[in-house]
Amino acid sequence: MVHLYCGDGKGKTTAAMGLALRTAGRGGRVLVAQFCKGADSGERFALEQLPGVELLPVPERVKFTFALAPEERAAERERYAGMLEEAGAALRREAFALLVLDEVCAALNVGLLELGPVLSLLDLCAERGTEAVLTGRDPCAALLERADYISCVTKQRHPFDRGIRARRGIEF
Repeated sequence: MVHLYCGDGKGKTTAAMGLALRTAGRGGRVLVAQFCKGADSGERFALEQLPGVELLPVPERVKFTFALAPEERAAERERYAGMLEEAGAALRREAFALLVLDEVCAALNVGLLELGPVLSLLDLCAERGTEAVLTGRDPCAALLERADYISCVTKQRHPFDRGIRARRGIEF
């Protein structure tokens, strides 16, 4: 089945990683691909220590998409397409209980990913019996249609609105 954690509130990635933790805790293999994020995140540090969890590589730091120069944008598009291909190859090579595509909606929304390959990867998950969890704001209609679970995280209040920056261990 396909799980979709969307909305403008904090907690979408946290929910996805919680499902990864639950799956790994029950002995299932987990594959995690993160878009629009770098390696400096608490969830990556924790998950990489768990047996059965494979994290696709990401750069140490990534720029916000609005700050990308045209050549950087092209390089990110290529890197993201490669990550989808790598995820597909891993799913064909071995059995995974769960695939996490973190911030895939954001990558689609800003044009760094094409929808077709994402849908093809979801088809492969269905063929292989792999659950998929997708996160991000403003999912497109095709992802909403595919999702078996849709959980919307709605922001009521957030410290960022008061100028408080992201904090290590809480937001990343």
